[in-house]
Amino acid sequence: MQEALNLVEAPPRAIAETPDRAALRNRVRSVLAAHLTPERLRYFDEAEEYDLELFRALGESGLIQLDGELHGSGPSHAAQSIVLEELGAGPTSIGVSLVVQFMGLELLHTHGSAEQRERFLAPLRSGDARVSFGLSEPGGGTDIARVMSTTAVRLSDGSFSINGAKKWIGGAMDCDFFILLARTAPLTDSAVDGITTFLIPRSSPGIHTEEIDTMGIRGLAQCDVTFENVRVPPEFVLGDEGRGFRQVLGTLNGERLNGAAVALGIARGALDTAVAWARNRQAFGRAVGSFQALQHDLVDAAVKVESARLLLQRAADASDAAGTADGTLSAMAKLAASAAATGATDTGMRVMAGWGMARALPMQRFFRDARLYTFAPLTDEMTRNYLGEKMLGLERSY
Repeated sequence: MQEALNLVEAPPRAIAETPDRAALRNRVRSVLAAHLTPERLRYFDEAEEYDLELFRALGESGLIQLDGELHGSGPSHAAQSIVLEELGAGPTSIGVSLVVQFMGLELLHTHGSAEQRERFLAPLRSGDARVSFGLSEPGGGTDIARVMSTTAVRLSDGSFSINGAKKWIGGAMDCDFFILLARTAPLTDSAVDGITTFLIPRSSPGIHTEEIDTMGIRGLAQCDVTFENVRVPPEFVLGDEGRGFRQVLGTLNGERLNGAAVALGIARGALDTAVAWARNRQAFGRAVGSFQALQHDLVDAAVKVESARLLLQRAADASDAAGTADGTLSAMAKLAASAAATGATDTGMRVMAGWGMARALPMQRFFRDARLYTFAPLTDEMTRNYLGEKMLGLERSY
């Protein structure tokens, strides 16, 4: 087994990019090299625990705040993409968690008051706090605004009482605070109005969590969360009351872009693992990578990875130039990266054959984790619907 473990170790792939971006990528790789081993990665996946020490190290190295400023704008999309790709290629669960942290950064940078930035944003930027994002509910998926049943009722003292349930909330067991959406006004024809965003400390009375057993991203707990008469002071309303869902919509393109970055990292990690295996594994007196059929599959996977990378870079650059994430390019990047991740992990499993299923090796983890981005943060099918309308100008299909 140890011989097989050694076969899949390969140096990180060199990527052509500007000196500043290459320096950032090398910073991320240095932090990961100082903290990670294959055994550590396997431990947190098998134990289904979050690697809080690594998260803290990323914060201490400035890899969460990046080029953002506390009382200015948040980090650039290009910088976020580099960090998330590197995490996706190794500690994928940490990468998935940082997608949520970066979303929290953007919401607080854009809508947070000075006091909220000091209390919630500052520790989030430094890695001293973690946020969970409370949007999804048991009764609603894509159409969440219309079916949202979590409510926030204003009390006589001006505070809010929140009741309801959220589902698939990453890291809710041990986060420091929630960014939570709840309905504060009755549903109207405009389903997205009347929903407010709240900042809620995890220690608030009335919050109950239960972990959901999942097959992938096992280093980040997915949770059911219930809120029973949770009191929230008015100063913890984020942005404008009744416009919380519209505020969140402004961050979703960035979330798709960041999801694409993690998926690209998974694809690259799986491809590098498969190529190293094919180069070293012997059969019929030669390396299995010399067989034409396997070469073709690996080349096809590599083309998908590099195509997704170019589209992601284009989307990130366009988003940074515009000052907001480009919806069409972000959606395209998410689709391309999702396809690259599922394709590369499927190829890797077939190249490694039975060894791909060995839990001591990383391919089976890449294979499981890649499936997340076929439906998160939006299903590939709904992403195609969006592109049909926005990119091709076709009649809306939903």
